[in-house]
Amino acid sequence: MDRQGTHTYDKINVAIDGPAGAGKSTVARLVAQKLSYIYVDTGAMYRAITWYMIREGIAPEDQDIVDQWVRDMVIELIPEKDVQKVLINGEDVTPHIRSQKVSGLVSQYSKIEGVRSRLSHLQRQMALRKGVVMDGRDIGTTVLPDAEVKIFMTASVEERALRRFNELSDAEQVTLQQLEQDIARRDRLDEGREISPLRRAEDAILLDTTLMDINQVVEAIVSQCRSHVDGERNHL
Repeated sequence: MDRQGTHTYDKINVAIDGPAGAGKSTVARLVAQKLSYIYVDTGAMYRAITWYMIREGIAPEDQDIVDQWVRDMVIELIPEKDVQKVLINGEDVTPHIRSQKVSGLVSQYSKIEGVRSRLSHLQRQMALRKGVVMDGRDIGTTVLPDAEVKIFMTASVEERALRRFNELSDAEQVTLQQLEQDIARRDRLDEGREISPLRRAEDAILLDTTLMDINQVVEAIVSQCRSHVDGERNHL
């Protein structure tokens, strides 16, 4: 039992993995709200580093320099009602990290060993006390391999591109076809990288959301979580 009088078996960690544009961040945030858990947007952390490196003119090919900068970074996640703010060295970078430029380069920085090692360590620290919903591409396989509930969310490339297209602002001049090509390329990069490639954990539940709306996806995952907690209680 913790300080709030909550039994430890009442809280679990939830890992939601899947390819780009599957809607993981939105779903994970809503699942966390439903369960009164903490949401950790790992994709935002990688995007924040990508934006920072672009601004500083550090290319992903300069891996030693990237490693050196990331090692000394202070990265913070601050939950707010509809978004999770990301701060680097005290600077709020949240408004900048969803741009098409960042989306096009984030896989290049994400595959750098020093970046993944640093962020994976921070993410594991966040999950130590349980009651965390974390989404990304290697959460169930690498970051939280002991997570009690693992979900692998996916959808067709066409559907993922359409969802991303609908999220874009009018200022971002990009076609649906370009997004489909970008997402397909991102899939190839994520699946083919040497360090923590995108793959479904053996014990992860596959959830194809192509024909599901967001509420159906959230309820499906929340149901899995509650079933697991109820099962643990019944074993005591």
